[in-house]
Amino acid sequence: DEEFNELCFEFGLELDEITSEKDIISKEKGEEKAKGASDTVLYKIDVPANRYDLLCLEGLVRGLQVFKERINLPRYEKIIPAQGEGQRLIITEETVRVRPHAVAAVLRNITFTKERYDSFIDLQEKLHQNICRRRALVAIGTHDLDTISGPFTFTAKAPSEIKFKPLNQSQEYTASQIMDLYRTDSHLRHYLHLIENKPLYPVIYDSNGVVLSMPPIINGDHTKINVNTRNVFIECTGTDITKAKIVLDIIVTMFSEYCEKPFSVEATEVVYPNGKTHIYPELAYRKEKVKPELINKKIGISETPSSLAKLLTRMCLKSHVIGNGNNIEIEIPPTRADIIHACDIVEDAAIAYGYNNIQMTIPKTYTIANQLPLNKLTELLRLDLAAAGFTEALTFALCSQEDIADKLGMDISATKAVRIANPKTAEFQVARTTLLPGLLKTIAANRKMPLPLKLFEISDIVVKDPNTDVGARNYRHFCAVYYNKSPGFEIIHGLLDRVMQLLEVPPNEENGYTIKATEGSAFFPGRCAEIFAKGQSVGKLGVLHPDVITKFELTMPCSALEINIQPFV
Repeated sequence: DEEFNELCFEFGLELDEITSEKDIISKEKGEEKAKGASDTVLYKIDVPANRYDLLCLEGLVRGLQVFKERINLPRYEKIIPAQGEGQRLIITEETVRVRPHAVAAVLRNITFTKERYDSFIDLQEKLHQNICRRRALVAIGTHDLDTISGPFTFTAKAPSEIKFKPLNQSQEYTASQIMDLYRTDSHLRHYLHLIENKPLYPVIYDSNGVVLSMPPIINGDHTKINVNTRNVFIECTGTDITKAKIVLDIIVTMFSEYCEKPFSVEATEVVYPNGKTHIYPELAYRKEKVKPELINKKIGISETPSSLAKLLTRMCLKSHVIGNGNNIEIEIPPTRADIIHACDIVEDAAIAYGYNNIQMTIPKTYTIANQLPLNKLTELLRLDLAAAGFTEALTFALCSQEDIADKLGMDISATKAVRIANPKTAEFQVARTTLLPGLLKTIAANRKMPLPLKLFEISDIVVKDPNTDVGARNYRHFCAVYYNKSPGFEIIHGLLDRVMQLLEVPPNEENGYTIKATEGSAFFPGRCAEIFAKGQSVGKLGVLHPDVITKFELTMPCSALEINIQPFV
């Protein structure tokens, strides 16, 4: 176990834990439920999100074997069948509005075992969750080719016109009935929304009208694969052609190992609505050149070009030195879609070299970091406000529209609030424009605590500002509330005087601060004042309006103060 842990670390992976099914079940559901579960040791390995080629046992073992120099990297080849003998997938123009892209391939004379079959299904599931973005960008379908006959047609039809027997069901349903059937399915219900409201649903037929699948929801039962399947037809449909090609490449390169001719894939011709044809899978190899000195400089090592080439070859990037050692030519295999830029190649060289083997050196540029003045002021204020008997609260930067508008008696348009386009919950719809609601919600959650409650917070608020490059601006605000049987305006006013004393702002009009009576929608009429300092309005203090207090589910009077501390930095 220790050796394997070391190996994973050297290869840039992390062995998360060593466990067994029994352990997992007993942790989650208790020991009673775990009786009879398997004791087989399981390795839980963390794979970086960009390495789709390591998501199944086949790819992981192959990668580690090449890394340990036990095997050479296999060469993946596509076999293009003789004219008229290969499979064809015809895309009709109806698909354009739902899922415009499709790619396909065939794994010929494959030999599955229970383990290989499980791994094959598991890889599809992992890809669906990862690069396929929960099937939104790509959906994978695998079919037993011997149960169907090409050419295949990828089209889109009205839900009522599609009728077939879905995977592992006993009878036929129309597409609309299938949607209702899976609405309660814990696994499939998450994908229904992808096509539910579209006028046409995507569907793939064979030449006899047999339904292969209705992507991205479910395959047909007719074409389901099992351990004895010999020829697998793989189709990937989606809204993103690049991702579809990557997904197809990964599946065929991982499992072509089990074909009669290992690492070979039979190509399929895809015919587009405009009549053009394309052969998939692409299985494209490409060459990149990187200068050895660039690799050495970026990592901070001094290796010879030939040893760098060897390091890269161990990372499944077949490399050799060209031009008197001035360049390294790297061949990027179809399994490595994550190699986009020279820095990806440098990173792989660093992993193969071993992060722990890189000598630590003091950087040539020597700089001393400094705290931002605004943050320094915030820290100093926090200490003294706590010393004044107030308790610091930290509340969410996002809140509901009601919190900053309706509950404070304002209109949402007047707040200049930044809205979240697709909020997960009603609690997080907008970025806060004031700290007050957060503190009032904190008091509401702590009503059992003894009175008085004295809270403060110093944090950022966000308002729209068309003059900035991002369209919004942050301000550092300080807010304090006093909640008791009497309003305690004098306590909040005293706190303001203490803050100004700390900031060395005298109480006068010329170069200090003053307060002037004003009205605010959240405050009691005649009990609100605006604070002016350094010639500008910096905030308000006062007794909160009873309506505001009841809307936040509070029952006692409360006074509050909120100022912008940025002018005082």
